[in-house]
Amino acid sequence: MIQAYYTGISGMQTSSYGIDVVSDNLANANTTGFRGSDYEFSSLFESALSTTDGSVTADTIGVGSRLQATPMMEASGSYTATDRNTDLAIIGDGWFGVENNGEVAYTRDGAFGFDSNSYLVSNEGEYVLGTMGGNISDDNVLTKQLDNVPLSNVEEQGALRFPNTLYYPSQPTTTAEFSGNIGSVNDGEVQKMSAGVVDATGTTNELQLEFQAVDPQPTSGSQWSVTATTKSPDGENVYATQTGIVSFDERGALTSNTLTSIDNNGSTVSIDLGSNFDGIVSLDNSELTAASTADGFAGGDLIGYDIDRNGEVIASFTNGQQSSVGQIAVYHFQNDQGLNRLSGTQFSESSNSGKAMFYQDTEGNNIIGTTLSSNQLEGSNVDMTYGLTDLIILQRAYDSNSKSITTADEMLQKALDMDA
Repeated sequence: MIQAYYTGISGMQTSSYGIDVVSDNLANANTTGFRGSDYEFSSLFESALSTTDGSVTADTIGVGSRLQATPMMEASGSYTATDRNTDLAIIGDGWFGVENNGEVAYTRDGAFGFDSNSYLVSNEGEYVLGTMGGNISDDNVLTKQLDNVPLSNVEEQGALRFPNTLYYPSQPTTTAEFSGNIGSVNDGEVQKMSAGVVDATGTTNELQLEFQAVDPQPTSGSQWSVTATTKSPDGENVYATQTGIVSFDERGALTSNTLTSIDNNGSTVSIDLGSNFDGIVSLDNSELTAASTADGFAGGDLIGYDIDRNGEVIASFTNGQQSSVGQIAVYHFQNDQGLNRLSGTQFSESSNSGKAMFYQDTEGNNIIGTTLSSNQLEGSNVDMTYGLTDLIILQRAYDSNSKSITTADEMLQKALDMDA
């Protein structure tokens, strides 16, 4: 009967621990990035019953139970759309890294934003870890356009800072390409086409071409004089004028061109009229057309930052240009269950979890190894239905163990009364 006391008490303690675990889960059912805990019970030592002939039966007398472990629930939570493009959700395996006073924690809570110093931080003000592109100068000018930022090694990850003002410097035009049909020399009309070209100051000037049939014409094919002019957008300042001759064969295909380049307010622009039927042509009885393309662009101011599915932080500018400026890190562990729980949403590595690591592609480059979704947050992975059901079961188990103690006390009292 004494054993009944110990069994009942351990059962009450075990059920109480389970109730605490489930209650904590339910209390955080709406916490972003919360990872719930499960509970595992185990039996204490048992005494085996023996038969009269010395053989051991399958019957045992238990001496109680205890809480064995509270493993982390690894299922993903539900995903909710938000109106902030810095809110991130990990679709799959992995953890964000956040740092505070040199201590790194790992979380699925991607509710990030910018602090007053333009650092990407968590709601608690912890720095989000990743790799900067190194293409932003101290005076907030983009120094290089990057398609992507390689993810550096785990120990090299640091705080991410993206200034709220950033300038994309202009790039002068180096080549202007023209194409189209200028018609037949018999038309006797001057044909014009133009292109916007950017000078060294970032101003978009006009490069205009004028085609006029020469007189006399060659015995075969045709020739045109072409005059190129660069002038300011308002047309008041003419920076340069160049002339040349373009020749076409009997089919109207371009065979030669002596107009090669022109000055554009201090920078040289190469003029590409193509060759054969690829570029400028002279076709009779065909529609007159004109088209042009030019490299280079004017400077632009920052519109904002976006984060793509690979964790790249992309800066967009008013001149239509974009550039990657950083990479958000996503960490992985050999054993997620071995992580130390710091809170419901944050964990730290341990000897059981192994060191934080990055996945690598076939070429040995570090990758995030999962997919990120911006304007989304991952909610708690606690299921309210199962949580409430477990709470009822554990409460009944607690009551049953409590009654077993009461029963054992009554039996002991009767035994004492019989002895009296």
